[in-house]
Order: sequence, then C-alpha cells, then structure tokens
Amino acid sequence: MQLNNIFAPNAVITALPASSKAQVLRALAEAAAVANDLDPQEIFEILRERERLGSTAIGEGVAIPHAKVPGLDHLVGWIAKLEQPLEFDAIDDKPVDLVVMLLAPESAGADHLRVLAQLSRMAKDHQRCAALRGCSSAEALWQTLTQEDERRAA
Repeated sequence: MQLNNIFAPNAVITALPASSKAQVLRALAEAAAVANDLDPQEIFEILRERERLGSTAIGEGVAIPHAKVPGLDHLVGWIAKLEQPLEFDAIDDKPVDLVVMLLAPESAGADHLRVLAQLSRMAKDHQRCAALRGCSSAEALWQTLTQEDERRAA
C-alpha cells in the first residue's frame, strides 16, 4: 500500500513541542480527529491503552504509535518531528524525535499489518531517517516520507 494514500500532505507536524509521550499522543490524536471528524479524546485513550501494552518506540529515535479506531473507514497516518527528543520507553532506551502514527478501521486486517511492517522497515533505514530529521518544511517531510512510493512506481 502506498504511503501517499495514507499520509495526506497536511498530515505532517514539523516541530511538535512536547515534554511527554502523553503530549505527543494527544497532539497527534487531536490532529487526526479534526481531519477525520472523530473524537480526539477517544483516539487519545485508544493510543494510551496501546502504549500500556508495550511501547511503540521501536528504537533509533523512532516511535510508531498505532491503533484501531471506531468510526474510521480507511487507514490514516500522521508524522511528527519533535522539537526536542523525549523519553518514550524505547527498546534501546534512546529518546524519540520522529513519531509516525497509524490509525486503522476496526475491521482492518492485513493492510494495517503490511503498512506497520513498511513503516518499521523505513524506521530501520538510517539514511531515510536522517533525511526525515533534516527536513525543515512540512512539504519536504511529506515528500521524504512518501518518496519510496515514487521510486517503486517509476
């Protein structure tokens, strides 16, 4: 599945000010809720519950919070570059500065898992993450996030 079908060009936050994991999750939940006419508190609670099961910080400064959300009818993604790295209970104990959120419909199955795998592979690509971290505009961040789609299509 192509990331540019999941991450809209406006689903980008270039310098998210936050001092805690909860603040990051709340900001992303609010952004996604506004864009999809959903309840931000419900999304926030679902994301927090998912984090209670185990941190979604997968290492190397990247977290991929994800959840299934009632009322959503398609996969939705948001990417945020944090103003300052922060503790996110990562498996490598490193602070997180890139957060890629994926929300899925309750009925999502294989597509949801495929996109999570795709995002995980991207997070392990040191060059790609360095390029994401180097972006100063929302447009550049979105282009860098979705560039793999364009390479595959060429």
